Amino acid sequence: MLRAQKVLSLGFLLDCPPLGLESLLVDDSQMQASSYQRMGLGPHRGRLNIQSGIEDGDLYDGAWCADYKDRHQWLEVDALHLTLFTGVILQGRNSIWSWDWVETYKVQLSNDSVNWETCMNGTEEAIFQGNQNPEIPVLGLLPVPTIARFIRINPQTWYFNGTICLRAEILGCNVDSSNNEEFEGFIMYTLMKSVTEECPDITRIYTIGKSYMGLKLYVMEISDNPGKHELGEPEFRYVAGMHGNEALGRELVLNLMQYICREYKKGNQRIVRLVTETRIHLLPSMNPDGYEVAYNKGSELAGWAEGRYTFEGIDLNHNFPDLNNIMWDAQEKAEEKSKVSNHYIPIPEYYTQEDALVAPETRAVISWMQNIPFVLSANLHGGELVVTYPFDCTRDWAPQEDTPTADNAFFRWLATVYASTNLVMANPERRICHYEDFQAHNNIINGGAWHTVPGSMNDFSYLHTNCFEVTVELSCDKFPHASELPIEWENNKESLLVYMEQVHRGIKGVVRDKMTKQGLADAVIKVEDHDHDIRSAADGDYWRLLNPGEYKVVVWAEGYFPSVRHCHVGLEPHPTICDFTLTKTPLQQLKEIRAKGGKIPQDLQLRLRGQFTQFTKNLGFT
Repeated sequence: MLRAQKVLSLGFLLDCPPLGLESLLVDDSQMQASSYQRMGLGPHRGRLNIQSGIEDGDLYDGAWCADYKDRHQWLEVDALHLTLFTGVILQGRNSIWSWDWVETYKVQLSNDSVNWETCMNGTEEAIFQGNQNPEIPVLGLLPVPTIARFIRINPQTWYFNGTICLRAEILGCNVDSSNNEEFEGFIMYTLMKSVTEECPDITRIYTIGKSYMGLKLYVMEISDNPGKHELGEPEFRYVAGMHGNEALGRELVLNLMQYICREYKKGNQRIVRLVTETRIHLLPSMNPDGYEVAYNKGSELAGWAEGRYTFEGIDLNHNFPDLNNIMWDAQEKAEEKSKVSNHYIPIPEYYTQEDALVAPETRAVISWMQNIPFVLSANLHGGELVVTYPFDCTRDWAPQEDTPTADNAFFRWLATVYASTNLVMANPERRICHYEDFQAHNNIINGGAWHTVPGSMNDFSYLHTNCFEVTVELSCDKFPHASELPIEWENNKESLLVYMEQVHRGIKGVVRDKMTKQGLADAVIKVEDHDHDIRSAADGDYWRLLNPGEYKVVVWAEGYFPSVRHCHVGLEPHPTICDFTLTKTPLQQLKEIRAKGGKIPQDLQLRLRGQFTQFTKNLGFT
C-alpha cells in the first residue's frame, strides 16, 4: 500500500528537489527499463540533459530508447528509500541523426517493485503531457504527491515518425522515517501553502497553537478580505481530526481548500458568493500527534482506537469544560429558572488551573473560539454514517437519553441538510456500518440519544459562545484507504458546501448606541420562546440562526434601555437584517458624566427625567 495518497491532493507543486538523475546522484544501478535497443540507449542514459556522442550507435547515446513500440514499455528509478514524489520532467532524445520523443505518459509507483499503482487524477488514470520536440523539458506534476520507493514512467504515445525515447528527472522529497511526524506536518502545511500561493487574495494560513509534541495547529482562512473580521459577515469553521485516527475529515478539508480556490478563480458564482459573504476557517488536524500514530500504522493496521487520543492519552471530545451540568444544577437550585444564564456560561475556575488535565490542543481551540465570533461549525469525525446534534451530554448521567437544546428544531435542520445531501447517507439501499440503523432516524440523531459525551466540543461551543455546531460521522471506515478518497470527496462535496451556506439563515444586524452610532459589544439578543440567548460581537454585529417564521426579538446591554423588534425569517437562504439602536438609561448617562468629573446641567437633568418617565410609562409602571 502506498502511503502518500493519504493526502487528498491539492495538485500543486511541493518544493521538492530533483532526485539527481541529471546530477548523477542517482546511480546507474538504480535505473532499469522494460527493454532497450542497445547499451548506448540503456536506462542509465535516460537522464535529463544528457548529451549524445557524435557517432551514431556508440555507447554514449542521448536517451533511453525502448526496443519495442508499445504501451508496455517503462523506465524505472529506485529512490532507495521512501520518497514523496511530486513530479516528472521529460525530454526527448538528444541526437543529430534521429528525432524521438514521448508525447504522453503515465506514472506508476511501488514500494517493492512488484506491485504497482498508477497515479490517478480523480477516478481516472492520470495522463501526463510529454514533449513536442527533443530538447525542451516539460514538467508533469502528480495530481497527488505520493510516498513510495520506486517510480516508473510508462509512455503511452510518441512522435509518429520516431520511437520511444526519453530523458528524465524525478522530483521528490526524502522521507526520513525517524522524523515522520514532522514530515507529515510539513506535507499538510506545504499543501495549504500552495493554495495560498494559487489564491493569495482570498486565503491566509495562521496557527492557533501547538500539540503536546509541538506540531502546529494550522488553520486556513478563506475570505475576500483575509485577516480581518468584516462588519456583518458571519464566521464559519470546520474542525477535523479531533480523533487522530479518523482521517477522512482531514483529507476532505484539505481538498475543500483547493476546490474553493479553483472554483473561485473560475468565477463559479456559488463559490464567489460564499467567499465574499462568509469568513471561512478550516482546521484540518486538531490532533496531529494522534494522526501520526495512526498514519504510521497505516489505514488497515491502526485498528479502531490507535491514534484516537492525544500523545498524553486524552480524548479531546471529552476534554472541554462540562458547562451542561453547571447550567442544569443552577436551574434546579434557582427559584426562577428564567434568571439562570442560558448562554456565555463561564469556564469553571478549576478548569483554568495549570495542573488541570486539559490538553494544549483543547486550550488552543477554546482560545480560538473566544477570539473569533463564530456562528456555525461542524466537527468532522469517522467510524459511522450519521450527523449528531447537541446536547451530547445527558442529564443525570444517563448513558442514553434524548437531550434537546432550546434550538432543537434548527439543529435538526442543520443535521438534515448535511445528511440528506451526502451521497452515501442519502442512499436508502446502503447497509448499516456496524449494528445501529441510523437510516431509521433519517441519518441524524441527538448526541445524547446516541451515547452521552460529557465535555464535548459541540456542547461547549453552544453554551460558551454564539456558535452552533454539529458532529458529522463521515464514513464507516475511520481511516479509508487512499484509493477511496476521490469517491469520498464526491460523496461529501455538496454536503460540505450546502452546510456552510446555512450560516446565512435567520437574522443578523448591528446593535448601536443611539447617540454615537457606535456598535455595542456584548449586547444580549433574546428571541421570545427560545431559551438560549446570544451576544453581539466586538463591533456590535450579531447573527442569530433561526428557522423560517415570525420572531419577537429583545436586545439589551448594560446601561441601556431594551429595544424590541419583530423580525421575519423567510424561506430563502439569506438572513433578515434586524438592526437595533439602544438608548442609554438616565442612570448610565449620569454615571458617565460624574466619572469625568463634570457637572450635570439643569436642562440635561430635565431631559433625563423625561426619558425615564416615558420609559416607565411604556413598561406600565405609571
